[in-house]
Formats: sequence, C-alpha cells, structure tokens
Amino acid sequence: MKKPRRYLSLEKTILILICLVVFLSLLVTNILVSEEVATATEKNIASRAVNISRIVAHSPIVIDGLSGRRDKREIQTYAGELMDLTKVNYIVVMDMKGIRISHPNVNELGKPFMGGDEGTVLQGKEHISTAKGTLGLSMRAFSPVFSEEGKQVGAVAVGILMNTVEEAVRESRSRTYFGMGLGFIVGILGAIFLAKRIKKIMFGLEPFAIARILQERSAMLESVREGIVAIDAEGKVTLTNAEAARLMSLAGIGDVQEIDSEMIPDSVFKRVLDKGEPVLDLEYDVRGVTLLTNTVPLKVDGEIVGAVSTFRDKTEIKQLGEELSGVKVYAEALRAQTHEFMNKIHVILGLVHMKKYEQLGPYVSQIAHQYQTKGGSIVRNIRDPILAGFIQAKMSNARENGCELVLNEESYCPQAKDSSMVHDLVTIIGNLLTNSFEAVKEKDTNQVELSLVYGEGELLIRVADQGAGIPAQVMKNMFVKGYSTKSNGRGFGLFLVQKSVEQRKGRIQIDSGDNKGTTFEIVLPYDPLEETL
Repeated sequence: MKKPRRYLSLEKTILILICLVVFLSLLVTNILVSEEVATATEKNIASRAVNISRIVAHSPIVIDGLSGRRDKREIQTYAGELMDLTKVNYIVVMDMKGIRISHPNVNELGKPFMGGDEGTVLQGKEHISTAKGTLGLSMRAFSPVFSEEGKQVGAVAVGILMNTVEEAVRESRSRTYFGMGLGFIVGILGAIFLAKRIKKIMFGLEPFAIARILQERSAMLESVREGIVAIDAEGKVTLTNAEAARLMSLAGIGDVQEIDSEMIPDSVFKRVLDKGEPVLDLEYDVRGVTLLTNTVPLKVDGEIVGAVSTFRDKTEIKQLGEELSGVKVYAEALRAQTHEFMNKIHVILGLVHMKKYEQLGPYVSQIAHQYQTKGGSIVRNIRDPILAGFIQAKMSNARENGCELVLNEESYCPQAKDSSMVHDLVTIIGNLLTNSFEAVKEKDTNQVELSLVYGEGELLIRVADQGAGIPAQVMKNMFVKGYSTKSNGRGFGLFLVQKSVEQRKGRIQIDSGDNKGTTFEIVLPYDPLEETL
C-alpha cells in the first residue's frame, strides 16, 4: 500500500515562504549594494592614486634625482615618508628603462618594474591599470616625470592593493545584514500570526487536507462510469462530471442548465425534492438517447438541499457488451461459414435424393480439393486453430459479401504463448477486414489481401484493399469512440482496434488515398509458443 504523502503545515509553509522572500531580497540587495560600493570604491581609489602619483611626479626631489642633479637615494626616503602619510601600499619611482628607484621592499630596488603595464607611462602618457606585482594584485596610477627642460626622465607608479576594496564592501555588507536581519525577524512574527489566524478560520484544517478532500471527491466523480448531475433545491444544476457532459453532447444538449428540463423529468424533480423519495431504475428517452437514471435526495442536517442523479446510456451498455467480448466478430464469421457449408450440404442432399451419384462424386471431390488447397494452406501457416478457423470463416463471409479475401502466400503466424493474444488478433483482423469488405463491395476490384508475417519477436498484420480510400477528415477522427460515417450504432470497430494495439504496445501505420485503396499495417510484440520456421 502506498504511503500517504506528507505535507508541511500552513504555519511552516508561510514561515518558509517569508524566509525565502526575505532571503532573496537580501541576496539581491547584497549584490546591488556590493556592486555599487565596489564601483564607488574603485573610483575613489583611482582618483586618490592619480592625485598622489601627480604629486610625486612634480616633486623636485624626484625630478632632480632622475635628472642626475641629486642623489637618487633621496627618492627612496621621500617615497617612504609620503607612503606613510597617504596610507597607500606602495610608491614606485622608475627611470626610463623601467628600473625601480624606490620601492617599499629595498631588495627590489634596481630591478625592473613588474606587471607589464608601464609601457604607456614611459611613452609620456598618464594612465590607470590593474595588475599583479611583487606585493600582489593592485590598482596602479601612472604619471610621467619630466625635467625642467620638458624631457621625460622617468615615471611614478602609485598602487593600492585590491583587498582594500574588499574590506570596504564587507563593511557595507555587515550594515546591510543587520537591517535585513531585523526585517527577517519581523517577517517571521507576522507569518506566525497570519498562519494561526487563517487556520482558525478554516476550522483547524490544513490547506493540503482541504485540497485532498476536494481532489478525492472530484476524482471519484470523474472516475465513475455513470454520468452524475447534482441539483439544488430550486432545480438548478450545481455539479456535473465528465461522463454527464459526454451524454449531454450525445443527446445534443450544449447548455448545462438544460439538464434540469430535459435530462431529468419534472415529475422526478417533484417527487425527489418535495417528498424526499428516491426514483430508481427509471428508463426514458432524451432526444433519441435511451437513459437509465437513478435520482436520490441530497440531505444536510436532515433538510433536503437538492438531489443527485446518475445516468447510463442503455444502448451503449448493450453495444459495449457485444463489442468488448468479441462475440459479434466471432458470430458474424461463423454464421457466414455455416451458411456456406449449409449450401454445399443442400447440394449434396439434392444430388443424393435425385440419385445423381455420377455428379455427387466429382462435386464432393471438388469441395475436398478446395478445402485442402485453401484450408490446408491456412492450417499449415496459421498455427493457432482458433485464428485459422476465424480466417477461413472470414473468407466465407467475404464471398457472401461479393468480394474475395486472399491470404498472402508468405503469411506465417505461430501459436502465441499468451492464450489471450488470439482474442486481440480476432478483434483487430475482424474489424479491419469488415471495413475493407465494405470498401470494395461496389468496386470492380473486390479483392482484399491479408498478410500475417512473424519475425524477430514481432507480428506484422497487413490488410490492403483497392477501395475509395479514407478522406482526410475521416482519418482524423476514425479512431474516436462512436465516430462513424455510416448509420447510428457504429463507430466502435477501429476504436477497439486501436485500444487492442495500445494494450499490446504495438503500432499502427495507415496508407490511404483517393481511389487508391487503403492499407493498414499493424506491428505487435509477439511471443510464440512453438519454434518458427
């Protein structure tokens, strides 16, 4: 037995929902604020670094040191003091060859500048970049250094490590988290209050319990084979299921409110609603559809508040009983075979009574030869005796209908391991042959070909005729239950064919055209009882 599915309570559901909304809001806000803070911080750092690099580039100590008029070691001292005052991570002064004159790490003095982004400034252009040097990833502001004569003698790089930006972002996030935390707590308290209030209004039932009750009742209404209609005390329709809608459509009733006046007689209403008495097994006609109806009063707290009626199509019950059991297909085939053999017996009896013994012998020999030729071939190739007898009977039925059924010479069908398979084959082949016989009945070429070919675990059933073909509109609807271009009471044959094929997990292919005939090819998984040839 399937275990019942567990659902969260209303209180927990609302709590989770509120927490999720607040969390998503926090996440989105955090992303936007972080991006904004990071962008603003980068701009501020860039502007700060540029200003410092310009100051250093215009310092007489740096200019004179790079021009050779002052000891270059003074540049290192000056850069260190300025770095402490401005709180930048490093100030590097380089000559025109990119050799460091100043650096926070004295071991790096005299070595080439690292990062690969100094080329632009050595060409006399101020710029900003982000690169990784000896101290790590940093934002760098480059400014060229010119002598008093206007000649470039070097460059200045002021760097601020990128972890400074991350620290600023973290500080902003902490403030955001604090505000969101307060909102989160308020949301939880509000969710608890709302959940308790709603649960009280719903008499203590959880929403999933109410939904389950509704789903179970709806499922029961839609699953029953009877049409169900509920009416209120005034006779107005309040509920219908799918089967009731189908019966309404079958009777040509399009408006639900017409049910109270047509599908349920007024006398039934009066008796059920006024007297509270049920009306059972009532049979009456609604626009040509014979219905079997049961109507009972609907009571709440002892008061009649309406009625419930159930409907069944009497004609359909009878038809389905015949069609689904396959009795109709068997009966028609056997009747035709019996009729044909009775005619032969009458001829034999007539020859005996007339004492035409010289003609009796050849006639009986002819019948035996025909049986051995046709019937023997069928028995050899169609190993299931029920199916073989059925095909022989359909051949007789074909001759009775003025056409000819030909079993393809290459046909071979072993007996199935599943004994119920033969009943599905009879249903499929019988209905397809019946349609083909009708299609060629008025045609000059009145031959219908049947092929049964087994191979590689599948059975191919092929029925082909040279009839008028199937119109496109009919092709769309021919498998619909009850659809027929002929008289009423038809339209179940191809529906049963498709149903049998689907149950056997097979497939259907149709080739049909105007005046080109129709070919049905059906492939079914087939497990034989005997060894194949």
